[in-house]
Parts: sequence; C-alpha cells; structure tokens
Amino acid sequence: MNPYHSPWMTPDHELYRDTVRRFIETEFVPNRERWIEQGRPEPEAWAKAGAVGMLLPDVSADYGGGGGDFGFDVITYEELSRACISSFGNGIQSIVAHYLVRYGTEAQKLRWLPGMASGEIITSIAMTEPGTGSDLQAIKTRAQRDGDEYVLNGAKTFITNGYNANLICVVCKTDPQARAKGISLLMVEVDELDGFRRNKPLKKVGMKGQDTCELFFDDVRVPVENILGGVEGQGFYQLMAQLPRERLIIGVSAVAAMEAVLEGTIDYCKQRKAFGQTLLDFQNTKFKLAELKTETKIARVFLDHCIEQLNAGTLDNETASMAKWWCSEKQFETAHQCLQLHGGYGYMLEYPVAHYFTDSRVQMIYGGSNEIMKELIGRSL
Repeated sequence: MNPYHSPWMTPDHELYRDTVRRFIETEFVPNRERWIEQGRPEPEAWAKAGAVGMLLPDVSADYGGGGGDFGFDVITYEELSRACISSFGNGIQSIVAHYLVRYGTEAQKLRWLPGMASGEIITSIAMTEPGTGSDLQAIKTRAQRDGDEYVLNGAKTFITNGYNANLICVVCKTDPQARAKGISLLMVEVDELDGFRRNKPLKKVGMKGQDTCELFFDDVRVPVENILGGVEGQGFYQLMAQLPRERLIIGVSAVAAMEAVLEGTIDYCKQRKAFGQTLLDFQNTKFKLAELKTETKIARVFLDHCIEQLNAGTLDNETASMAKWWCSEKQFETAHQCLQLHGGYGYMLEYPVAHYFTDSRVQMIYGGSNEIMKELIGRSL
C-alpha cells in the first residue's frame, strides 16, 4: 500500500525484515488465538525467537546480540504489529537489555545478556505498584541491605512478561528516606526463589495474550552483586535516561498498527458492498480513509525522524514524549475509525480490526500516561 521508504532502512534491514516476517507468520500467527485464550505465550516462543536473532538485534555480538542499530529492533515491533501479535513482550526484553548495556557491570552483561538474546532468559520490569503509577519516586517496595544480600519486600502490578519472566528488574527503594536518590534497580532471578510469587495473568480489555501479572516479594533474598551497575541510588537516573527509547518503542508499534489496520480497512472497503456499490465508492468512506492515510503518513515521517535521531544519539526526552503521545493517540483514533467502517463485523473478534482497537487503548497509559507526556513537553515551552 505504501511506496514510502524509510530513510534509515538499508539492504541489511530489508533482509532482516524478510526473516522476521516469515518467522512470525510461521511460528506466531498460528498460535495467536491460543495465546489470547490462555493469557500468555509459552516460554518456547522466546527460544524460537532467539534462534532467529529477533530478541536483541541491536546489542553487541560480544554479548550474544545481533550487533545492529536500533532499526533492527524497530523491525521486530513493526512486523509483530503487522501480524496483529500483541502477546509477545519483546519490547520489555529490549529495554532491560539496554539498561544492562548502558549501566551494567561487565560481569552483569556477560551473565545475563547472552541468555536474553537466546530466549533462555525472559525479563520484565517491575515498576508499577498497586498504589503507585506514574509517580515512581513514591514506590514502597524496599530492598534492605543485610550483609551480602538485600532483603526485598513489596508488591508490583501490571507487569508485562510477569508470568514467564525468570529475570525481573525490580524498581525498589534502598534508602526509604530519600525520593529519587533512594531508588535502585535490582536484578532478581526468580526461578525457585523463596518468598517470590506471582498471580495468573490479569484479565485485560486488550492485549489479552500478553502475560501481565501481579508480583509479590516477601523477604526475598537477592545477592548484592545484582544491583544494576553495582551502586545503590542510581535507579531513578537510569530509568529516566532510558525513557526516550522506551517511549519511542511505543511510538513505533503505534505507527505500525496504524499502517496495518488502515491497509486492512481499505481492502475491506473495496470488497464490502452496500446499496449496490462498494463502501469505497461512498464519498464519506473515501474522505475518512484519505484523512487516516494522511495522518498515518505524517506519523511515519515523524517516527522515522525520531529513529534517525536515536541512532545518532540525539533523541531528547521532549521529542520522544511527542512521539509517544501523538502516535498513540492517532493509533487509537485510526483503529476507532477503521472499526466503524467495518460496521458490525468490526465488533467481532474474528476480525483483526477489533484487536487493533482494543490493543490500542493501553498505549496511551503505559510508558508514562499521555498526560505526563504533555507535562514533559510543556516544561520546554
């Protein structure tokens, strides 16, 4: 549908896209409905994705990654969105990997990154708590030093990959008297870990196949060498410095979903007939699709600009916040309008447009709510 070619794309990116697309169509799409029904993919899906180099394509080969730039990571999110697969939380895997790349000690990188690249290690980020969302400085989860260990206590909720994860990056207070300076990131290996438990995946409006869980830590003992970077009190800075990348990932999936749902809707409108003509023959339909196609093109051009900035190391928090806010809002609006054009069929879950619609709603909430994005942008005025 779209002859536009992203300026950051190279022949290597094209070859990688072909590989990822074939893999997703073969290995993920046949399992899509089952994952939705059970609320999670199996850990084996991670190992298969790792085997084709899909998990950490922009991490150095020295640590098991693909050695490419951010564009390779972008392609994985685009192809998952194109195939209407929202169950696979590889965006979190990528974010945790880059925490390790940027801040981890050499021992931590060698210990965890190769397993993350292969899919043997599945990660999650435990930020949100039952009483704390966007205000991370107010978290209650506590890690108290006791000799060569931390004793971790607290509860987390809405944690992506929470059911499958065996390595959890826990945002916690190592100094409860401080706010930002009291926060640390503690890497917790949870397999057969005393005091750790998780509930079954939560029932959600959308992204029903993604294993989003509640996590509980009751006197969990974690070695002191698992503190990210080896130094307490750096967690808030580490989180804030990496948020532009996280928010751009949300923008990437938003724009890819816009492109996919729009393409599917145009095809539907060409085939569906009403009053003796196709839906596309109606002026209202053409005008609405013209608007959506224009906004989708604008979103793609802005997104590509942001991707080039991230690759160059110049993407700032303000621009990333714009990408997260505007693209996620447009994703929801596009899915809403496309569902309307499908009529009653759009409300049926057998049609992808219904999933694009329900999956899009949370994009405006996680990664920092869109109200927070506007606040961050407003600070630059």
